[in-house]
Amino acid sequence: MKIRSLMMAVAVAATGLTSALVTTSAQAQAKEQFFPVLPYRTGAYAPNGVPWGNAYVDYLKLINARDGGINGVKITYEECDTAYATDRGVECYERLKGKSQGGVFQPLSTGITFALTEKAPTDKNPLITGGYGRSESSDGQVFKWNFPLQGTYWSGADIIMQIITKKEGGNIKGKKIALVYHDSPFGKEPIPLLQERAKMQGFDLQLLPVTAPGVEQKATCLQVRQARPDYVLLWGWGVMNSAALKEAVATGYPREKMYGVWWSAAEPDVKDVGEAAKGYNGLVATGEGGKVIADIKSVVHGKKQGTGPVEEVGTTLYNRGMVSAALAVEGVRRAQERYGKGKVMTGEQIRWGLENLALDQKALDKLGLGTVMKPISTSCLDHEGSRSARLHTWDGKKWVYSTDWIEADESIIKPLVKQFADKYAAEKKLTRRTPADCQS
Repeated sequence: MKIRSLMMAVAVAATGLTSALVTTSAQAQAKEQFFPVLPYRTGAYAPNGVPWGNAYVDYLKLINARDGGINGVKITYEECDTAYATDRGVECYERLKGKSQGGVFQPLSTGITFALTEKAPTDKNPLITGGYGRSESSDGQVFKWNFPLQGTYWSGADIIMQIITKKEGGNIKGKKIALVYHDSPFGKEPIPLLQERAKMQGFDLQLLPVTAPGVEQKATCLQVRQARPDYVLLWGWGVMNSAALKEAVATGYPREKMYGVWWSAAEPDVKDVGEAAKGYNGLVATGEGGKVIADIKSVVHGKKQGTGPVEEVGTTLYNRGMVSAALAVEGVRRAQERYGKGKVMTGEQIRWGLENLALDQKALDKLGLGTVMKPISTSCLDHEGSRSARLHTWDGKKWVYSTDWIEADESIIKPLVKQFADKYAAEKKLTRRTPADCQS
Protein backbone atom coordinates (compact mmCIF):
# COMPACT_ATOMS: atom_id res chain seq x y z
CA MET A 1 0.00 0.00 0.00
CA LYS A 2 2.85 2.27 0.90
CA ILE A 3 4.59 1.41 -2.36
CA ARG A 4 1.42 2.23 -4.31
CA SER A 5 1.06 5.55 -2.47
CA LEU A 6 4.69 6.32 -3.10
CA MET A 7 4.27 5.59 -6.83
CA MET A 8 1.20 7.82 -6.99
CA ALA A 9 3.08 10.60 -5.24
CA VAL A 10 5.94 10.27 -7.71
CA ALA A 11 3.46 10.33 -10.58
CA VAL A 12 1.76 13.45 -9.21
CA ALA A 13 5.12 15.08 -8.67
CA ALA A 14 6.21 14.15 -12.18
CA THR A 15 2.98 15.54 -13.57
CA GLY A 16 3.50 18.72 -11.61
CA LEU A 17 7.08 18.91 -12.81
CA THR A 18 5.98 18.39 -16.41
CA SER A 19 3.32 21.05 -15.98
CA ALA A 20 5.88 23.40 -14.47
CA LEU A 21 8.24 22.76 -17.33
CA VAL A 22 5.50 23.43 -19.85
CA THR A 23 4.47 26.58 -18.00
CA THR A 24 8.07 27.73 -17.75
CA SER A 25 8.59 26.94 -21.42
CA ALA A 26 5.43 28.84 -22.34
CA GLN A 27 6.50 31.78 -20.22
CA ALA A 28 9.95 31.74 -21.80
CA GLN A 29 8.35 31.64 -25.23
CA ALA A 30 6.02 34.47 -24.26
CA LYS A 31 9.06 36.57 -23.37
CA GLU A 32 10.54 36.36 -26.86
CA GLN A 33 9.89 38.92 -29.59
CA PHE A 34 10.32 37.34 -33.01
CA PHE A 35 11.94 39.34 -35.80
CA PRO A 36 11.73 37.94 -39.34
CA VAL A 37 14.80 38.82 -41.42
CA LEU A 38 14.60 38.93 -45.24
CA PRO A 39 18.12 39.55 -46.56
CA TYR A 40 19.68 38.32 -49.77
CA ARG A 41 22.96 36.52 -49.37
CA THR A 42 22.76 34.86 -52.77
CA GLY A 43 22.13 36.06 -56.30
CA ALA A 44 23.32 39.02 -58.33
CA TYR A 45 22.77 41.53 -55.53
CA ALA A 46 24.42 39.59 -52.71
CA PRO A 47 27.54 41.83 -52.49
CA ASN A 48 25.26 44.71 -51.48
CA GLY A 49 22.67 42.70 -49.58
CA VAL A 50 25.12 40.84 -47.32
CA PRO A 51 26.50 43.80 -45.32
CA TRP A 52 22.95 45.08 -44.75
CA GLY A 53 21.85 41.65 -43.52
CA ASN A 54 24.92 41.20 -41.31
CA ALA A 55 24.30 44.55 -39.65
CA TYR A 56 20.62 43.85 -39.12
CA VAL A 57 21.36 40.64 -37.25
CA ASP A 58 24.34 42.14 -35.37
CA TYR A 59 22.10 44.86 -33.96
CA LEU A 60 19.51 42.34 -32.75
CA LYS A 61 22.34 40.41 -31.07
CA LEU A 62 23.58 43.64 -29.49
CA ILE A 63 20.19 44.42 -27.95
CA ASN A 64 20.09 40.96 -26.39
CA ALA A 65 23.70 40.95 -25.19
CA ARG A 66 24.04 44.55 -24.05
CA ASP A 67 20.51 45.38 -22.90
CA GLY A 68 19.03 41.99 -22.07
CA GLY A 69 16.47 42.44 -24.83
CA ILE A 70 13.77 45.08 -25.17
CA ASN A 71 12.80 45.87 -21.57
CA GLY A 72 13.62 42.27 -20.69
CA VAL A 73 11.97 40.69 -23.73
CA LYS A 74 14.59 38.67 -25.59
CA ILE A 75 14.79 38.91 -29.36
CA THR A 76 14.66 35.83 -31.54
CA TYR A 77 14.98 35.92 -35.31
CA GLU A 78 15.05 33.76 -38.41
CA GLU A 79 16.44 34.57 -41.82
CA CYS A 80 14.97 33.69 -45.18
CA ASP A 81 17.07 34.53 -48.24
CA THR A 82 15.01 36.27 -50.95
CA ALA A 83 17.83 36.61 -53.50
CA TYR A 84 16.11 39.96 -54.30
CA ALA A 85 13.43 38.02 -56.21
CA THR A 86 9.82 39.08 -55.66
CA ASP A 87 8.40 35.55 -55.78
CA ARG A 88 10.98 34.29 -53.28
CA GLY A 89 10.35 37.33 -51.09
CA VAL A 90 6.65 36.49 -50.92
CA GLU A 91 7.50 32.85 -50.14
CA CYS A 92 9.79 33.98 -47.31
CA TYR A 93 7.07 36.22 -45.94
CA GLU A 94 4.53 33.39 -45.97
CA ARG A 95 7.02 31.05 -44.32
CA LEU A 96 7.88 33.39 -41.46
CA LYS A 97 4.64 35.26 -40.80
CA GLY A 98 3.22 32.52 -38.59
CA LYS A 99 6.20 32.45 -36.22
CA SER A 100 4.65 35.07 -33.96
CA GLN A 101 1.52 37.12 -33.35
CA GLY A 102 2.84 39.69 -35.77
CA GLY A 103 6.27 40.79 -36.81
CA VAL A 104 8.03 43.71 -38.47
CA PHE A 105 9.00 42.76 -42.01
CA GLN A 106 11.69 44.66 -43.94
CA PRO A 107 11.74 43.34 -47.53
CA LEU A 108 14.81 45.33 -48.72
CA SER A 109 13.25 45.36 -52.18
CA THR A 110 10.71 47.67 -53.77
CA GLY A 111 9.30 44.82 -55.87
CA ILE A 112 8.73 42.65 -52.80
CA THR A 113 7.27 45.67 -50.99
CA PHE A 114 4.68 46.15 -53.75
CA ALA A 115 3.61 42.52 -53.33
CA LEU A 116 3.52 42.56 -49.53
CA THR A 117 1.60 45.84 -49.39
CA GLU A 118 -1.44 43.78 -50.42
CA LYS A 119 -0.86 41.16 -47.73
CA ALA A 120 0.23 43.16 -44.69
CA PRO A 121 -3.19 44.66 -43.79
CA THR A 122 -4.87 41.25 -43.69
CA ASP A 123 -2.05 39.59 -41.76
CA LYS A 124 -1.51 42.64 -39.52
CA ASN A 125 2.24 42.73 -40.06
CA PRO A 126 3.81 46.20 -40.35
CA LEU A 127 6.31 46.79 -43.15
CA ILE A 128 9.36 49.01 -42.68
CA THR A 129 10.74 50.08 -46.04
CA GLY A 130 13.47 52.47 -44.95
CA GLY A 131 14.72 54.36 -47.98
CA TYR A 132 12.79 52.30 -50.55
CA GLY A 133 9.34 50.98 -51.41
CA ARG A 134 6.28 52.94 -52.50
CA SER A 135 6.96 56.66 -52.15
CA GLU A 136 3.27 57.49 -51.68
CA SER A 137 3.14 55.12 -48.70
CA SER A 138 4.42 57.96 -46.54
CA ASP A 139 0.70 58.84 -46.40
CA GLY A 140 -0.36 56.85 -43.34
CA GLN A 141 -4.04 57.64 -43.83
CA VAL A 142 -4.05 55.33 -46.85
CA PHE A 143 -1.10 53.04 -46.16
CA LYS A 144 -1.76 52.03 -42.57
CA TRP A 145 0.83 49.23 -42.47
CA ASN A 146 3.67 50.70 -44.59
CA PHE A 147 6.47 52.73 -43.04
CA PRO A 148 9.02 54.17 -45.52
CA LEU A 149 11.05 55.54 -42.63
CA GLN A 150 13.91 57.99 -43.16
CA GLY A 151 13.16 58.88 -46.76
CA THR A 152 11.38 57.70 -49.88
CA TYR A 153 12.77 57.71 -53.40
CA TRP A 154 10.90 60.94 -54.05
CA SER A 155 12.73 62.51 -51.11
CA GLY A 156 16.04 61.19 -52.43
CA ALA A 157 15.45 62.45 -55.96
CA ASP A 158 14.36 65.84 -54.66
CA ILE A 159 17.51 66.22 -52.54
CA ILE A 160 19.74 65.39 -55.51
CA MET A 161 17.92 67.96 -57.63
CA GLN A 162 18.36 70.56 -54.89
CA ILE A 163 22.10 69.89 -54.91
CA ILE A 164 22.35 70.16 -58.70
CA THR A 165 20.22 73.31 -58.76
CA LYS A 166 22.43 74.97 -56.16
CA LYS A 167 25.54 73.96 -58.09
CA GLU A 168 24.11 75.68 -61.18
CA GLY A 169 23.40 78.89 -59.32
CA GLY A 170 19.69 78.23 -58.88
CA ASN A 171 18.77 77.87 -62.55
CA ILE A 172 18.80 74.60 -64.50
CA LYS A 173 16.38 75.58 -67.26
CA GLY A 174 17.43 73.93 -70.52
CA LYS A 175 19.84 71.51 -68.83
CA LYS A 176 19.82 67.86 -69.82
CA ILE A 177 19.51 65.41 -66.94
CA ALA A 178 19.54 61.69 -67.60
CA LEU A 179 18.16 59.10 -65.21
CA VAL A 180 19.99 55.81 -65.69
CA TYR A 181 17.79 53.42 -63.76
CA HIS A 182 17.34 49.76 -62.88
CA ASP A 183 14.37 48.66 -64.99
CA SER A 184 12.25 47.53 -62.04
CA PRO A 185 9.81 49.08 -59.58
CA PHE A 186 12.85 50.32 -57.63
CA GLY A 187 14.36 52.16 -60.59
CA LYS A 188 11.05 53.64 -61.75
CA GLU A 189 10.11 55.12 -58.37
CA PRO A 190 11.85 58.53 -58.75
CA ILE A 191 10.36 59.23 -62.20
CA PRO A 192 7.16 61.05 -61.08
CA LEU A 193 9.14 63.42 -58.83
CA LEU A 194 11.71 64.14 -61.52
CA GLN A 195 8.96 64.74 -64.10
CA GLU A 196 7.31 67.20 -61.70
CA ARG A 197 10.57 69.04 -61.14
CA ALA A 198 11.27 69.05 -64.89
CA LYS A 199 7.96 70.87 -65.44
CA MET A 200 8.73 73.34 -62.67
CA GLN A 201 12.37 73.98 -63.51
CA GLY A 202 12.40 73.54 -67.26
CA PHE A 203 15.11 70.92 -67.61
CA ASP A 204 15.09 68.10 -70.16
CA LEU A 205 14.63 64.74 -68.43
CA GLN A 206 15.93 61.68 -70.28
CA LEU A 207 14.91 58.23 -69.04
CA LEU A 208 17.41 55.44 -69.71
CA PRO A 209 16.37 52.03 -68.32
CA VAL A 210 18.94 49.28 -67.75
CA THR A 211 17.88 45.64 -67.81
CA ALA A 212 18.59 43.78 -64.56
CA PRO A 213 21.05 42.89 -63.23
CA GLY A 214 22.81 45.62 -65.20
CA VAL A 215 26.13 44.04 -66.18
CA GLU A 216 25.65 45.01 -69.83
CA GLN A 217 25.27 48.77 -70.33
CA LYS A 218 26.87 49.41 -73.72
CA ALA A 219 23.59 50.57 -75.27
CA THR A 220 22.87 52.91 -72.36
CA CYS A 221 26.33 54.41 -72.54
CA LEU A 222 25.89 54.98 -76.26
CA GLN A 223 22.71 56.92 -75.50
CA VAL A 224 24.52 58.98 -72.88
CA ARG A 225 27.37 59.69 -75.29
CA GLN A 226 24.93 60.79 -77.99
CA ALA A 227 22.72 62.91 -75.73
CA ARG A 228 25.59 64.40 -73.69
CA PRO A 229 23.53 65.16 -70.59
CA ASP A 230 24.77 67.77 -68.17
CA TYR A 231 24.19 65.38 -65.28
CA VAL A 232 23.51 61.68 -64.83
CA LEU A 233 21.41 60.35 -61.95
CA LEU A 234 22.26 56.73 -61.21
CA TRP A 235 19.43 54.65 -59.73
CA GLY A 236 21.15 51.28 -59.60
CA TRP A 237 21.75 48.40 -57.25
CA GLY A 238 24.44 45.78 -57.07
CA VAL A 239 26.72 45.20 -60.04
CA MET A 240 24.81 47.78 -62.10
CA ASN A 241 26.52 50.60 -60.21
CA SER A 242 30.12 49.54 -60.76
CA ALA A 243 29.28 48.66 -64.38
CA ALA A 244 27.92 52.19 -64.94
CA LEU A 245 31.03 53.76 -63.43
CA LYS A 246 33.32 51.58 -65.55
CA GLU A 247 31.43 52.60 -68.68
CA ALA A 248 31.70 56.25 -67.64
CA VAL A 249 35.46 55.82 -67.33
CA ALA A 250 35.66 54.08 -70.72
CA THR A 251 33.63 56.77 -72.50
CA GLY A 252 35.10 59.72 -70.62
CA TYR A 253 31.90 60.89 -68.95
CA PRO A 254 32.89 63.01 -65.92
CA ARG A 255 32.30 61.12 -62.70
CA GLU A 256 31.78 64.39 -60.83
CA LYS A 257 28.62 64.90 -62.90
CA MET A 258 27.17 61.59 -61.73
CA TYR A 259 24.88 61.44 -58.68
CA GLY A 260 23.68 58.18 -57.19
CA VAL A 261 20.80 57.43 -54.84
CA TRP A 262 21.74 55.99 -51.42
CA TRP A 263 21.66 52.43 -52.83
CA SER A 264 24.17 53.40 -55.50
CA ALA A 265 26.86 54.95 -53.34
CA ALA A 266 28.45 52.40 -51.04
CA GLU A 267 31.82 50.65 -50.85
CA PRO A 268 30.90 47.68 -53.11
CA ASP A 269 29.90 50.12 -55.87
CA VAL A 270 33.31 51.76 -56.18
CA LYS A 271 35.89 49.30 -54.86
CA ASP A 272 36.46 47.65 -58.26
CA VAL A 273 36.74 51.02 -59.97
CA GLY A 274 38.96 52.58 -57.33
CA GLU A 275 40.82 55.74 -58.28
CA ALA A 276 38.99 55.95 -61.61
CA ALA A 277 35.70 56.57 -59.78
CA LYS A 278 37.11 59.66 -58.07
CA GLY A 279 34.59 62.51 -58.03
CA TYR A 280 31.50 60.29 -58.12
CA ASN A 281 28.75 61.54 -55.78
CA GLY A 282 26.01 59.72 -53.92
CA LEU A 283 23.43 60.22 -51.22
CA VAL A 284 23.89 58.74 -47.77
CA ALA A 285 21.13 58.73 -45.14
CA THR A 286 23.25 57.63 -42.20
CA GLY A 287 26.16 59.22 -40.37
CA GLU A 288 29.30 57.95 -38.71
CA GLY A 289 28.86 55.06 -36.32
CA GLY A 290 29.97 56.44 -32.98
CA LYS A 291 29.08 54.59 -29.76
CA VAL A 292 26.80 51.95 -31.29
CA ILE A 293 29.59 50.84 -33.63
CA ALA A 294 31.98 50.60 -30.68
CA ASP A 295 29.39 48.54 -28.78
CA ILE A 296 28.88 46.13 -31.68
CA LYS A 297 32.63 45.66 -32.04
CA SER A 298 33.13 44.97 -28.33
CA VAL A 299 29.91 43.27 -27.23
CA VAL A 300 29.14 41.25 -30.39
CA HIS A 301 32.31 40.85 -32.47
CA GLY A 302 34.54 40.99 -29.39
CA LYS A 303 32.85 37.82 -28.17
CA LYS A 304 33.12 36.09 -31.57
CA GLN A 305 29.37 36.49 -32.16
CA GLY A 306 29.59 38.75 -35.22
CA THR A 307 27.53 37.78 -38.24
CA GLY A 308 30.12 38.86 -40.81
CA PRO A 309 33.69 40.22 -40.85
CA VAL A 310 34.43 42.94 -38.32
CA GLU A 311 36.06 45.00 -41.09
CA GLU A 312 32.67 45.80 -42.63
CA VAL A 313 31.27 47.22 -39.37
CA GLY A 314 30.72 50.94 -39.89
CA THR A 315 30.68 50.85 -43.69
CA THR A 316 27.86 52.52 -45.62
CA LEU A 317 25.53 49.56 -46.16
CA TYR A 318 26.34 48.08 -42.77
CA ASN A 319 25.24 51.31 -41.07
CA ARG A 320 22.07 51.28 -43.14
CA GLY A 321 21.18 47.76 -42.05
CA MET A 322 21.99 48.57 -38.44
CA VAL A 323 19.70 51.61 -38.45
CA SER A 324 16.96 49.55 -40.10
CA ALA A 325 17.13 47.06 -37.25
CA ALA A 326 17.18 49.88 -34.69
CA LEU A 327 13.98 51.34 -36.12
CA ALA A 328 12.25 47.97 -35.80
CA VAL A 329 13.45 47.56 -32.22
CA GLU A 330 12.33 51.08 -31.30
CA GLY A 331 8.93 50.41 -32.84
CA VAL A 332 8.53 47.53 -30.39
CA ARG A 333 9.89 49.61 -27.49
CA ARG A 334 7.47 52.45 -28.25
CA ALA A 335 4.58 49.97 -28.39
CA GLN A 336 5.57 48.63 -24.98
CA GLU A 337 5.23 52.14 -23.55
CA ARG A 338 1.54 51.98 -24.33
CA TYR A 339 0.71 48.30 -24.07
CA GLY A 340 3.04 47.14 -21.30
CA LYS A 341 6.78 47.17 -20.73
CA GLY A 342 8.31 43.73 -20.65
CA LYS A 343 5.52 42.24 -22.75
CA VAL A 344 5.67 40.69 -26.21
CA MET A 345 3.98 42.95 -28.74
CA THR A 346 1.56 41.89 -31.46
CA GLY A 347 1.75 43.14 -35.04
CA GLU A 348 -1.06 45.65 -34.39
CA GLN A 349 0.71 46.99 -31.33
CA ILE A 350 4.03 47.31 -33.16
CA ARG A 351 2.24 49.15 -35.96
CA TRP A 352 1.05 51.70 -33.40
CA GLY A 353 4.59 51.99 -32.07
CA LEU A 354 5.99 52.70 -35.53
CA GLU A 355 3.28 55.28 -36.14
CA ASN A 356 4.17 57.06 -32.91
CA LEU A 357 7.97 57.06 -32.98
CA ALA A 358 9.47 60.01 -31.10
CA LEU A 359 13.24 59.63 -31.27
CA ASP A 360 14.79 63.02 -30.58
CA GLN A 361 18.52 63.65 -30.29
CA LYS A 362 18.54 62.91 -26.56
CA ALA A 363 16.84 59.54 -27.09
CA LEU A 364 19.22 58.63 -29.92
CA ASP A 365 22.25 59.58 -27.83
CA LYS A 366 21.02 57.33 -25.02
CA LEU A 367 20.75 54.43 -27.47
CA GLY A 368 24.24 55.13 -28.86
CA LEU A 369 22.70 56.08 -32.21
CA GLY A 370 23.14 59.84 -31.93
CA THR A 371 25.79 60.15 -34.66
CA VAL A 372 24.51 57.50 -37.04
CA MET A 373 20.94 58.65 -37.62
CA LYS A 374 18.82 61.80 -37.56
CA PRO A 375 15.92 62.29 -35.14
CA ILE A 376 12.67 60.83 -36.39
CA SER A 377 9.05 61.45 -35.47
CA THR A 378 6.10 59.73 -37.12
CA SER A 379 2.32 60.18 -37.06
CA CYS A 380 -0.81 58.92 -38.74
CA LEU A 381 -0.31 61.52 -41.46
CA ASP A 382 3.43 60.94 -41.86
CA HIS A 383 4.85 57.42 -42.00
CA GLU A 384 8.19 58.67 -43.32
CA GLY A 385 9.15 60.57 -40.20
CA SER A 386 12.41 62.02 -41.48
CA ARG A 387 13.42 62.94 -45.02
CA SER A 388 16.98 64.16 -45.01
CA ALA A 389 20.26 62.97 -46.49
CA ARG A 390 23.64 64.34 -47.40
CA LEU A 391 26.10 63.82 -50.17
CA HIS A 392 29.34 61.96 -49.95
CA THR A 393 31.94 61.91 -52.69
CA TRP A 394 34.45 59.19 -53.56
CA ASP A 395 38.00 60.54 -53.32
CA GLY A 396 39.56 57.49 -54.95
CA LYS A 397 40.03 55.57 -51.72
CA LYS A 398 37.17 56.47 -49.40
CA TRP A 399 33.85 58.30 -49.14
CA VAL A 400 34.05 61.89 -47.87
CA TYR A 401 31.00 63.92 -46.82
CA SER A 402 30.60 66.81 -49.27
CA THR A 403 27.39 68.50 -48.06
CA ASP A 404 25.59 69.01 -44.79
CA TRP A 405 22.20 67.33 -44.15
CA ILE A 406 19.56 68.46 -46.67
CA GLU A 407 15.80 68.19 -46.18
CA ALA A 408 13.56 67.16 -49.05
CA ASP A 409 11.16 69.88 -50.22
CA GLU A 410 7.74 68.86 -48.91
CA SER A 411 5.98 71.61 -50.85
CA ILE A 412 6.75 69.60 -53.99
CA ILE A 413 6.45 66.12 -52.56
CA LYS A 414 3.25 66.37 -50.47
CA PRO A 415 0.87 67.09 -53.37
CA LEU A 416 2.46 64.21 -55.30
CA VAL A 417 2.05 61.86 -52.34
CA LYS A 418 -1.63 62.76 -51.98
CA GLN A 419 -2.26 62.38 -55.71
CA PHE A 420 -0.75 58.89 -55.88
CA ALA A 421 -2.15 57.77 -52.51
CA ASP A 422 -5.66 58.82 -53.57
CA LYS A 423 -5.20 56.93 -56.84
CA TYR A 424 -4.14 53.80 -54.96
CA ALA A 425 -7.08 54.14 -52.55
CA ALA A 426 -9.52 54.45 -55.45
CA GLU A 427 -8.07 51.40 -57.20
CA LYS A 428 -8.22 49.29 -54.05
CA LYS A 429 -11.54 50.74 -52.89
CA LEU A 430 -10.04 52.04 -49.64
CA THR A 431 -11.22 54.98 -47.57
CA ARG A 432 -8.90 57.30 -45.72
CA ARG A 433 -8.51 56.60 -42.02
CA THR A 434 -10.68 58.61 -39.67
CA PRO A 435 -9.26 60.61 -36.73
CA ALA A 436 -10.60 57.90 -34.43
CA ASP A 437 -8.74 55.21 -36.37
CA CYS A 438 -5.59 57.28 -36.23
CA GLN A 439 -5.79 57.19 -32.42
CA SER A 440 -6.29 53.43 -32.32
